[in-house]
Amino acid sequence: MKKILVLGSTGSIGVNTLEIARSFPDEIQIVGLSVNKRIDELEKQIAEFNPAAVVVRDTDQSAELKKRIGNRCEILSGDEGLLEITGRGNYDILVSALVGFAGLAPTIEAIKQKKRIALANKETLVTAGEIIIELSKKYGAEIIPVDSEHSAIFQCLIGEEKKNIHKIILTASGGPFLNKKKSGLQNVTVQEALNHPNWKMGNKITIDSATMMNKGLEVIEAFWLFNLSREKIEVLIHPQSVVHSMVQFNDGSIKAQLSSPDMKLPILFALTYPERYVFKEVVTDFKKLNMLTFFEPDFDTFVCLKIAYDVISQGGTAPCILNAANEIAVEKFLSGKIGFMQIPELINDALDNVKNYSNPDLETIIQSDCQTRKYLVNKYI
Repeated sequence: MKKILVLGSTGSIGVNTLEIARSFPDEIQIVGLSVNKRIDELEKQIAEFNPAAVVVRDTDQSAELKKRIGNRCEILSGDEGLLEITGRGNYDILVSALVGFAGLAPTIEAIKQKKRIALANKETLVTAGEIIIELSKKYGAEIIPVDSEHSAIFQCLIGEEKKNIHKIILTASGGPFLNKKKSGLQNVTVQEALNHPNWKMGNKITIDSATMMNKGLEVIEAFWLFNLSREKIEVLIHPQSVVHSMVQFNDGSIKAQLSSPDMKLPILFALTYPERYVFKEVVTDFKKLNMLTFFEPDFDTFVCLKIAYDVISQGGTAPCILNAANEIAVEKFLSGKIGFMQIPELINDALDNVKNYSNPDLETIIQSDCQTRKYLVNKYI
């Protein structure tokens, strides 16, 4: 029986994780859950999965949930609650699916508990990749990526040696604005940006897909996960989202991992590796696939992807600044305060004006995140 702690249980990754738990009730037990504010959904999850403890980050909503369910399970609150539940160690696998910078500290706590991390929180590696990799080696914690692209690369590299890798190829759907140019994106609405053609995801990651910052963050993640130079990490647009990513080896051969676009498969792999459970819910029928197409991304239109490559070269806290600036910019776009094409402008503004600290420790990374948010919030009220 695998005991699973799910942080971010009402988001798309969390919901899909719980669907997998329903499919394997004799193999998977949910021992803990967390949400930010969505206690209506959490209350239903508690009734179904009977976790020992849950965390509600919003203290007011935490108190409201306590009124509703009494002592049915332990209720923790705030960021302190996230550290408390991950620090107890009464689980085998952490599904780290919190949105944004909030996922960093509890993931580090789980690493110190020597747990497997099913990592869906991009910001953890983007902002503190070197620290995370060093800690995982020190404590012997496994990091299994949940992003479909990194899961695909991970699977393609099983049994292979790093010296034989020519490059890895991360595929991108192109999002809702595939084949659009800058001139066609000036007046994009929030609803248009949230209309992803292939994947059902939360608002933040869907906007990141529309700007291609999502792919940029994945490039930075891949840099740390697979210990490769930025020159060995390529992005290709693949609108069908069937080939999730590829590895090209020195002899010219290529391995690819393919399936219908459904996040349950990489989540299941992260929970069960090195086993593969029998799972019939996701079926890929090649007879129904008319074509698979690939082409290079437009770096001029989708500036966020270029910015992400650049911050790898800058190093230090530049990826942290990028991440914090992107979170603020996406929030402002979703609330109608800035236009779609202003998102990369805000990010570049922060990178130009917030100090980049080299060789940062965790405290410096947290400080850099706060400085970036303060700078942008004050400037773009």
